[in-house]
Amino acid sequence: MNQDLLVVNDLARHYSVGQGWFKSKGIVKALDGVSFDLAPARTLAIVGESGCGKSTLARQLTLIERPTAGSLTLSGVDAANAPKLQLRSLRQQVQMVFQNPFASLNPRKSIAATLEEPLRINTTLTAQERRDKVHAVIARVGLRPEHLRRYPHMFSGGQRQRIAIARAMMLSPRLVVADEPTSALDVSVQAQILNLFMDLQQEMGVAYVFISHNLGVVEHVAHDVAVMYLGRIVEQGPKERIFGAPAHPYTRALLSATPTLRPAERRQRIMLLGELPSPLDPPSGCHFHKRCPWAQARCSQEAPLSRPVDGRQVACHLA
Repeated sequence: MNQDLLVVNDLARHYSVGQGWFKSKGIVKALDGVSFDLAPARTLAIVGESGCGKSTLARQLTLIERPTAGSLTLSGVDAANAPKLQLRSLRQQVQMVFQNPFASLNPRKSIAATLEEPLRINTTLTAQERRDKVHAVIARVGLRPEHLRRYPHMFSGGQRQRIAIARAMMLSPRLVVADEPTSALDVSVQAQILNLFMDLQQEMGVAYVFISHNLGVVEHVAHDVAVMYLGRIVEQGPKERIFGAPAHPYTRALLSATPTLRPAERRQRIMLLGELPSPLDPPSGCHFHKRCPWAQARCSQEAPLSRPVDGRQVACHLA
């Protein structure tokens, strides 16, 4: 019996875009065959440069958009092809925490109304039961009952993100997708929010897909890591393997650019030449070959398949 909460297989999301008055429409392959699985109470971190498809993946996982191809199985149900009625119940199992807590909260609603709304729409709880749950959850994220009468503009960035996390937890989801949840916060507050995520995971058994470009944050919270480049996962596996001995050239370059206070862990900087290619016209073969210091002729002609290498999956001919 499959124990995975989430199984993603060859997931693709393509967008048709116009290229000008006299040019035909092009296809942006924002996701181009992504596969991974996630067990309950585990954290998978998705890392990569801006434009690699991380936020597009988040929209697929939260069932906001349907994929162009591939399958997405949530709790044993094919969510990619589920009918509308079943999709509504599946969406209650997946919640999202956004990057900017101020933009994700309704400025016209009090915190009490914001937190009670998911319960009012999706459950049959009485008004008193809804209020009791709101008080319990707001206390769990470190805020006081008097905060419920206030509005989002009356809070700091860290407090607003705690409110956003509380809203995500109101329906006791099995999966939370966190899209850069600490990047808009002061460094002094980031650790508090990360520890809150980890405490809630221990108490509630919730799984996280944690999207970030900050590898220091990823190393703190993740169990497993998937490195994305131009719509594809180039390396994925346990955090210790990825950070301890990266196998893909792109992963090595990312880690070499990560600052550390521990001299023994500093790596020689790998400078990547050129810019990230456009997903509207990706390179042939391996998408990374034009920037890879070790690229060979085969890399420009043949797309590498993901294969097991030393305890992780790597899409590289030379790994």
